[in-house]
Amino acid sequence: MRVAVTGTPGTGKTTAVERLDSDLEILHLNEVIHEEEFVVEHDDERDSAVADIDAVAEYLDGRDDVLFESHLAHHFDADRVVVLRTHPEELERRLVDRGESDAKAEENAESEALDVILTEAVERHGEGSVYEVDATEREPDEVAAAIGAVVAGEREPQAGTVSFLDYL
Repeated sequence: MRVAVTGTPGTGKTTAVERLDSDLEILHLNEVIHEEEFVVEHDDERDSAVADIDAVAEYLDGRDDVLFESHLAHHFDADRVVVLRTHPEELERRLVDRGESDAKAEENAESEALDVILTEAVERHGEGSVYEVDATEREPDEVAAAIGAVVAGEREPQAGTVSFLDYL
């Protein structure tokens, strides 16, 4: 089984996955991208690395029984895709608290309000493989348990149940 955990930066992917009790191999794709030197350029405007998506896909190719997390995870083949969601106001607060610029935090909050990653995940994987989880008011252990339920097949797919349009 291949499980992707994705979401806008700041939704709690890394923290939740680190608390997950699973037999799956855990890959933090952002670490892999830097360790394997898959960075092809730096986007100065967004102050972020740009990854070679094809190189990452090749790295993941042939890996089974793996869970990989990143805001890019939904771009790769997976049996199940967990999309973590967080209200944009909370997301913006988290990003600023961890040192991101106000502009970057606002851009990510707007992306979250517009369902950008959820939409991309559904377009690539179909609604039957996407599991949306609202992490706004959940503790990391609760989010990890929700991911665990997806991995165990104890949760039905769902997409489009969370709306943050009020933010806009």
